Amino acid sequence: MARKSLGNIRRSFAPWADPAATPLVRFDGVTKRFGDITAVSDLSLTLYPGEFHALLGPSGCGKTTLMRMLAGFEPLDSGRILLDGQDLAGIPPHLRPTNMMFQSYALFPHMSVFDNIAFGLRQQGLPREAIAARVAEMLALVKLEGFAGRRPDQLSGGQKQRVALARALARRPKVLLLDEPLGALDRKLREETQYELMDLQAELGLTFLMVTHDQDEAMAMADRISVMERGRIAQVGAPEEIYEMPANRYVAEFVGDINVFEGVVASVDGEIVRLDSAAGLLILDDPAPGLAPGQKASLALRPEKIDILTAEPDGPGNKAAGEIWDIGYLGDFTMVQVKLDGEAGQLVKVALPNRSRKTETPIAWDDRVWLSWDVEAGILLRG
Repeated sequence: MARKSLGNIRRSFAPWADPAATPLVRFDGVTKRFGDITAVSDLSLTLYPGEFHALLGPSGCGKTTLMRMLAGFEPLDSGRILLDGQDLAGIPPHLRPTNMMFQSYALFPHMSVFDNIAFGLRQQGLPREAIAARVAEMLALVKLEGFAGRRPDQLSGGQKQRVALARALARRPKVLLLDEPLGALDRKLREETQYELMDLQAELGLTFLMVTHDQDEAMAMADRISVMERGRIAQVGAPEEIYEMPANRYVAEFVGDINVFEGVVASVDGEIVRLDSAAGLLILDDPAPGLAPGQKASLALRPEKIDILTAEPDGPGNKAAGEIWDIGYLGDFTMVQVKLDGEAGQLVKVALPNRSRKTETPIAWDDRVWLSWDVEAGILLRG
């Protein structure tokens, strides 16, 4: 698929910030139980026309169940789901303006690519000419012209993924549901396909709802992410909001690597919070309404926000001494673990970008070092 710039589209797209905007999909107090297990608990969420939304969370958090309820494959125990203002209660899956692309692709092995894409259209009773024209349109859309006569076993993994996508789009759903859509692809192809899906979604102007446990996939593709925990939504926001301003410790620890320093508030001076911790006195520049000295709090710090120095930094800013405990070369960056001084001996991850081709690192195991970071780099977590 030909790449296009999505900058202008994605930069200005934020209908959820407009109080007058009308959602396309509304989950309203939805609950689903399987025996004694509550898979989804009193969950409310809105999706907007043209939005690429990701449900992100670990296995068993309820994200796939939520998607299956929207598709009509699972009944609700309570609450309701509205699509374009219509309550979907009682409407069977094949009559809903949604379609799902499964992780396994679920292609019919005995059918050709043409027949796989045409299957849902035949179920709708479209005339033969209309089906042929729609299939040709879909094949062109996913750049598989000339593959109509092949069977799935004659296709690569990436080609199967495109056929499954074409089949899901052929019925022109209002909402396309993507259940771990790239999970079967190798890493390089998965990364390439992420951007192709984004291009396609922007070109068609459709609403995509994707289920994934891959945080990098969600961060790269989605306009907004709903991080799920035990059947509830822990936070909804744009990728940069989820990463830089997590609502709680669960979100902070689930999305990306992070270091957490436990402590007690020593003082609050406007937006400057001083935290007494095992790593020393830590300083944060973070709005903290209602926070008072003596309360428990934590500082969360992303590994890439930390500098490693061989000498103690000047000034009263954030700093902590320790020794190099482990070094992992990961290609684009090196992850270093530093064991801090003190009885706790907390391990702190530091991500060092590999900006040159030199394979030698300026530090080695057991070296004495200092860690330093800006007062605005930390995230305040209460409790």
